Amino acid sequence: MNWPLVEIREFAKQIDRSEKVSPVQSYTLLGMRSKIGGPFAREVRRGTETSASKLSRVAKGDFVYSRLFAWQGSFGVIPSELDGSYVSNEFPLFEIDSSKVDSRFLVYWFGLPETQKLVEKKCHGSTPGTRNRYKETNFLALRVPLPSLDEQGRVVEKLDRVAALVDERRNAIEAAERETNALLLKAFQRAIDGAPLRPMAEVAPLVRRPVEIDLDAAYPELGVRSFGRGTFHKPDLLGADLSWQKLFLVQQGDLVFSNIKAWEGAFAVAGPDDHGRVGSHRYLTCVPTQGLATAEFIWFYLQTSEGLGKVQSASPGSADRNRTLGQGALEAITVPTPPIGRQEWFDRLHAKAREARGIRASTAKDVEALIPAMLHEIFDGRAKAA
Repeated sequence: MNWPLVEIREFAKQIDRSEKVSPVQSYTLLGMRSKIGGPFAREVRRGTETSASKLSRVAKGDFVYSRLFAWQGSFGVIPSELDGSYVSNEFPLFEIDSSKVDSRFLVYWFGLPETQKLVEKKCHGSTPGTRNRYKETNFLALRVPLPSLDEQGRVVEKLDRVAALVDERRNAIEAAERETNALLLKAFQRAIDGAPLRPMAEVAPLVRRPVEIDLDAAYPELGVRSFGRGTFHKPDLLGADLSWQKLFLVQQGDLVFSNIKAWEGAFAVAGPDDHGRVGSHRYLTCVPTQGLATAEFIWFYLQTSEGLGKVQSASPGSADRNRTLGQGALEAITVPTPPIGRQEWFDRLHAKAREARGIRASTAKDVEALIPAMLHEIFDGRAKAA
């Protein structure tokens, strides 16, 4: 049976608790998570540290959303622990008539991808994804499928139980990840104990393989993600479209550095799927000296706080793209080089940890899919709002 469609304005009223910012007061400022993750305490700032002239005080039970990220499901209810915190004018506040609507029911409805698409259609701004705002008039005009209050309560109770199980499983996965990382780091410290430091020029010298451009050929391009998140494949480059650009061949086992993002961990070990791809002149490839070092071992060291600190020191500049890792500076970085057998032992341990991490990631993905699946089951055929 379809639930009647009701405009949000029939049970929601916008609240104005805006206050002039005092330079001597401290404000706990809230942010909003996407995918109905709800509000959270983002930071504490004094009045002199914010550019806002007014901030709005929130209260327990307020319904709130982010104008900028409503299209990503950034809706929620203020919990008791955040009562008295503050939001900017980008977070409209509403009082929900509890005799008509359970606020949590409304939040769950905004978790539906179909609802988020409806919201996105009404977002307006100059830059999609970052400046598209969802205005209060559109929010209040949105029609929601509403069963009786008792039925809303049953739906919320059912979804809350599943959400609690999801949170429990998510926390267990995160705890296992932290424990794995701690054990890996401990094993690594044991592996490098007493090991000499040698420069990259000796351990893994820079190797450049220039590609001769054929105007009729296509070149599969490689990229490297920041924060140690590995490689990714870019669209093919057409030889006819290349003018001044220089390309260099990447082979499996190379240590590949983005010279403009290395300072934030943008380097990786090229895998089998990366072999034969090309990188622009912005990508530097180093090849470990056989019998002296392994690529995975060097990569792990350079991703530690000590190693990354050396990469950052070798990447001078004021900010972001101005921080460039030079070839000479890269080859001058020193890395610990214990006996190759000890490095290979750690690499095997690291490989097992990655395998376990992959299983956890797959499990996490399945866990995160539970709530959307249940939302579809509950609202299917009843969520055709306009």
